[in-house]
Amino acid sequence: RILQHFHTTAEDYTIIFTSGCTAALKLVAEAFPWIPEGTKQPSSRFCYLTDSHTSVVGMRGITASMNVLSVPIKPKEILLSEKNRLPAEEQNCTTPHLFSYPAQSNFSGTKYPLSWIQDIKSGKLCPIKIPGKWFVLLDAASYVSSSPLDLGVHQADFIPISFYKIFGFPTGLGALLVNNRIAPLLRKTYFGGGTAAAYLAGEDFYFPRKSIAERFEDGTVSFLDIIALKHGFEVLEKLTGGMEKIKQHTFTLAHYTYTVLSTLKYANGASVVRIYSDTDFSNPDVQGPIINFNVLDENGEVIGFSQMASLYNIHVRTGCFCNTGACQMHLGISNEDIQRNLQAGHVCGDDIDLVDGRPTGSVRISFGYMSSFEDAQSFLKFIIATRLSKSDTEIPFQSSSTKLMTESFPDDHPSFNSADKLSPIPHISDTELGNNLSATKTTVNWQPPEAEVESIRSAVSETAVPTYRRGGKPITVTNIYLYPIKSCSAFEVTEWPVGNQGLLYDRNWMVVNQNGVCMTQKQEPRLCLVNPSIDLKQKIMVIQAEGMEPISVSLEENPGKEAVICESKVCSHRVKTYDCGERIAGWFSMFLGRPCRLIRQSSDMKKKSHQKNIKGLASAANISLSLVNEAQYLLINVASILQLKEHISARLEKPLEIEELIRRFRANIVISAPESFEEEEWAEISIGALRFQVVGPCSRCQIICIDQQSGERNKEFLQSLSAARGRKTNFGIYLMNQPLRSSLPDILSVGSQVLPVLKENTEIQPPTSSEE
Repeated sequence: RILQHFHTTAEDYTIIFTSGCTAALKLVAEAFPWIPEGTKQPSSRFCYLTDSHTSVVGMRGITASMNVLSVPIKPKEILLSEKNRLPAEEQNCTTPHLFSYPAQSNFSGTKYPLSWIQDIKSGKLCPIKIPGKWFVLLDAASYVSSSPLDLGVHQADFIPISFYKIFGFPTGLGALLVNNRIAPLLRKTYFGGGTAAAYLAGEDFYFPRKSIAERFEDGTVSFLDIIALKHGFEVLEKLTGGMEKIKQHTFTLAHYTYTVLSTLKYANGASVVRIYSDTDFSNPDVQGPIINFNVLDENGEVIGFSQMASLYNIHVRTGCFCNTGACQMHLGISNEDIQRNLQAGHVCGDDIDLVDGRPTGSVRISFGYMSSFEDAQSFLKFIIATRLSKSDTEIPFQSSSTKLMTESFPDDHPSFNSADKLSPIPHISDTELGNNLSATKTTVNWQPPEAEVESIRSAVSETAVPTYRRGGKPITVTNIYLYPIKSCSAFEVTEWPVGNQGLLYDRNWMVVNQNGVCMTQKQEPRLCLVNPSIDLKQKIMVIQAEGMEPISVSLEENPGKEAVICESKVCSHRVKTYDCGERIAGWFSMFLGRPCRLIRQSSDMKKKSHQKNIKGLASAANISLSLVNEAQYLLINVASILQLKEHISARLEKPLEIEELIRRFRANIVISAPESFEEEEWAEISIGALRFQVVGPCSRCQIICIDQQSGERNKEFLQSLSAARGRKTNFGIYLMNQPLRSSLPDILSVGSQVLPVLKENTEIQPPTSSEE
């Protein structure tokens, strides 16, 4: 059935089942009949297109171990490779070489010519000028998800595929289609269960099975998943009518989306997106249903915005998509940039989308057979709602692509017969803001003695002459919050002891689901209605929630023999925790209406700080974190809150209390500085006897959209923050604490003076208007 899908038969191709496309590629690298350097025969070469998946490029690790050279080939170089044709006397060499290229770029959707297969095998095209016989590996994983592949016409030697990219299931099954003409030449060293016709345990005797598939399928294949493939092909055919129709359907959606995206403009005429493509999306034979782009601001600067998509229940793939070569080519990222970004802490798959203002990757959307016109509409509405004002939204909906949409499908197509016009963007309803929090607290107006202030100043930076903030009003601490249970409500205090992980008992506990996975307000907004408070005298934490009897947990770290010690993860970092018991688990499960448990970080294995080189912070590797995501403390500035409040209030068209906004940003330390966002220019600060290193800005997520008193969501808050900050959703700064050698106790108090040290070569700019 698989061979039928690819228009071939068992006479021409053998199927070897693998765990996925990557395993199929690894098999080729290991089994290809390479001739290494240093022999009497001319040596083999492994050539690959630079626009290739990591799993293809990774084959060079195996070839290198076999003393075979690898040669990367840029797409434009292949088009010029006719010049590499060999003279007739050199065409009889039989040294095997392998050239690998993708039928469709997984980065941009560019479809490379299938005619290259025959051209390279015949010698018409030569990736490099070297005698020998060329074989072709066609990476078809991305291509076959939405396009028909006829192996009767385009007879590549190796075709790795992944079935979940076709059906969505099964996820752990792929295959390598091997041309029977090369199959006998493949070499194999390891033999696993089921691959031997006979062997001896006591002597070096092994005879492989005759069948190529059985010889290379080590161990038990995933036979239940293989059975599922038959049903997958049948259902795909029944639902869609075949791969040619899927190709037309997905391309039309991509063409429509591309056309609208490319016409979106700001009021100043600047483009809203930058699309990375080698085509104009006019021909499905050269372009697949993938759109790769970055969102820009009015000045043409790239915006990192993947967090905002999740507010609209849209999941986008971001980064370089396991295709560094295409990423470098389209974004103009140099080899030195890649290495510099690594030194700056950026690795594949993380959420660092900008380094020094330049993008580290992009955003990719892909259409499959299940995608609909409504999906395309939803995505475009999301882009428009977050980037353009209401007056701008009529422009793209008059696009000529609407005509294309109705002409590309027959009138009786159920999904598209009324899709001649985009419906207006729905009004995003605003949630009711909660009542003001009337917190009663005592302000401790404590100031260190002048002599102590001077000793603190001198100790702040031992390696360089610090640049202090000059003039202006003094900066003081206005609020202190700790969050004993991660993602639950804040506990406000006027003064609080500082431990080696931050504020004492801050984020020492967290709620996990029945699988042990940390629950946050992203998944369960009602966590903000759980109010923990710490009683240091009685050494208990009291937990309260509306409609529930208060319950207490001991602060003593004595899990006892009955406690279950387990490993949990916080932002991919492993932490050792222990379960707080059935009584508290029942309380949380009843309140949240789902099975969950409360766990506490175990003191014998504290989570180490992220592997970052924190300049000027001694013993950074020994700094310990609680169950926080990034750093020990988060600081925000009231002046910055006030400036943001004006933006949000204008967009909400209703008044907004500053206390509510402060609560949404879930900071530990709130300060009152004269200038908004001046905290972003600080390198270090001192508060009383405590010295803090600024680790970096806090990039905000959808949690700021949750009213911390009602649990209601409102998308407007993250959108307003993005609009106010221009390019990012940064708000607040992360701090790490390094205690000073001082006679003062390690106590953080409201009213304490904040002494900042500026970053090098930084001047605080005066406000641009009287309003600011």
